[in-house]
Amino acid sequence: MEIRRAGPGDGDALGEIHAAAWQAAYAPFFEPGFAARAVADRRTRWHRRVAEGAGPEARAGVGAGVGSGAGVGSGAEAATTLLAVVDGRPLALSVTLPSADRPDFAEIVSFYAHPDGWGTGVAAALMDETLRGPRADGYAGAHLWTLRDTPQSRRFYVKCGFAECGTARAFDFGEGNLLDQVEYARPLAAG
Repeated sequence: MEIRRAGPGDGDALGEIHAAAWQAAYAPFFEPGFAARAVADRRTRWHRRVAEGAGPEARAGVGAGVGSGAGVGSGAEAATTLLAVVDGRPLALSVTLPSADRPDFAEIVSFYAHPDGWGTGVAAALMDETLRGPRADGYAGAHLWTLRDTPQSRRFYVKCGFAECGTARAFDFGEGNLLDQVEYARPLAAG
């Protein structure tokens, strides 16, 4: 397995991971036409995001998802997009930014694994690497938001040391159908 920082040439791979994961986990919450458009959009949006460093607009694509050197700051220069590749096939991605709400926390704004990689350990390995950068950069913790009604995602985050914070929000993916998200966080102990 290789986990590396994504580059401009990875747009198609990132798009395929995001689209396949989103279709499997999120599409059932939407009417079929909107879901199909959302999946198609996720296949193409990553070329621009990687070229721009997955800046603040990545917050709009909150995952159900930092490498070393992310740095404390804001905007594109502070984002880290990681790609996990197994036997030459890209299977998982993460995007981490400094938290807009908690100055001493990193926020995982996107974390997706292709359904073909579910249960293989690729997502757990990517999460370990995703947290390594913020830990090295001195962040006290990491947090993320995920849909309340995605139990598989929620179990995964708990296995990775996250705990539900008790905070919820309504999120609109663009259809006007507000879905409940819950926040998870974990400390990042040095070491």
